[in-house]
Amino acid sequence: MGILVQDEEGNILEVNNKLCEITNYNKDELEGRSIFDTLINFEKTEKIQEIMERILAGDDLSLTKKFRKKSGEVYYARLEKTRFKLPEGEEDLLSMLMDITMLKEKEANLEYLSYHDGLTDLYNRSYLEKEMARLDTERQLPVSLIMCDVNRLKLVNDTYGHNKGDELLINVADILRECTRSEDIVSRWAGDEFVVLLPQTEAEEAERVVRRIEDTCEGAELEDILITLSVGRATRINMEEELKEVLSRADERMYRDKITRINNYENRLIKNMLDSLAAKSAEARRHTQRMTELAYKLGEEIDLSNDKLNRLTLLSELHDIGKITISENILRKSGGLSEKEWQEIKKHPEKGHTVLSATDEFTHIAREVLHHHERWDGTGYPEELKREEIPLLSRIIAIVDAYDVMTTGRPYQEPISKEKALTEIEVCAGSQFDPELAEKFIELMSR
Repeated sequence: MGILVQDEEGNILEVNNKLCEITNYNKDELEGRSIFDTLINFEKTEKIQEIMERILAGDDLSLTKKFRKKSGEVYYARLEKTRFKLPEGEEDLLSMLMDITMLKEKEANLEYLSYHDGLTDLYNRSYLEKEMARLDTERQLPVSLIMCDVNRLKLVNDTYGHNKGDELLINVADILRECTRSEDIVSRWAGDEFVVLLPQTEAEEAERVVRRIEDTCEGAELEDILITLSVGRATRINMEEELKEVLSRADERMYRDKITRINNYENRLIKNMLDSLAAKSAEARRHTQRMTELAYKLGEEIDLSNDKLNRLTLLSELHDIGKITISENILRKSGGLSEKEWQEIKKHPEKGHTVLSATDEFTHIAREVLHHHERWDGTGYPEELKREEIPLLSRIIAIVDAYDVMTTGRPYQEPISKEKALTEIEVCAGSQFDPELAEKFIELMSR
């Protein structure tokens, strides 16, 4: 603890080494000089003189103040002052100084954390609620609230992992900061929800902010992930309506906006995934096109209904969507795959199932995607289903997928002739393939 002895005029009589350490002065620079020429800022002179007078009158004082070191650096200190008598009868003042800068910084950091979201560094829900209470005055009217929800965050998390989902949220937070004013309060309300509080803002201006947010999102992408928000806005124009009710109106409008947007968003996201997959493997798109044609012909051959033919077409297009998360190096590898790489490849039906199950538009084919690598004898993956346990459309895809791979080849496999491929399917009928479907396919392709 720093110790300083001074007379009633403010002249420094003695200091200890700790006080020199705290203030960056040495003893020669302090002892014999006035506290007003060294330790006390000029603007605080009057306040310190008042404190000294109170102490000389008999008061002991304890206070926390901000000071400056010799270098000009600011520090916080706990200062205790008291009067004491020397043996000769003179009265002097004793100051005890404790540097609490680190404690103050920790307090400030804790306060910051208590009102900010740890991921996006926006304000959190607690702070927004506090500000809603503070701004609940007629002087702030009109007050607008914008509520935003990140579309299909779960789909992104399930497909690309939670780190990518967090990156998406951080990007959204940056967009909201960019599109709002310094006086607006932007907060993360919940996992995928954000709220913007706009004091003294008419509905028309708030709508302009909404359009600015939507336009900025439209031009932003996180790799092949679209950034789209469902947005609702509401404005309070009088004190009769509580701000919580205004927020509820914004929430309802956001939900209605989500209903109108979500299918379009899912279609665009899936298209982006397919485009990204095609970029990783140039053969992927052509493979899908050929499979779609073959599967449709086989579906017609076995008299599938129009509804099932449409599902089969969609399944042909999306059966490999789970490969979106597989490294391009693995997909394009010309040599044989290692065991680790092969295990990664085998995960794609489950990944595809996860992606499509998280959508409204494509969930009806998720099960068929999951099982398109099962085998008739029960030795396939991922669930080792056998015979009719395997969905019919998955059994069709298994045959046309194998045929196309054999006849067109892969980086790791030379193509074989149509005749040899059909012979292979005949040999594998009853083990890998549904024997009846295999027979129909061979008849179809032999015409």
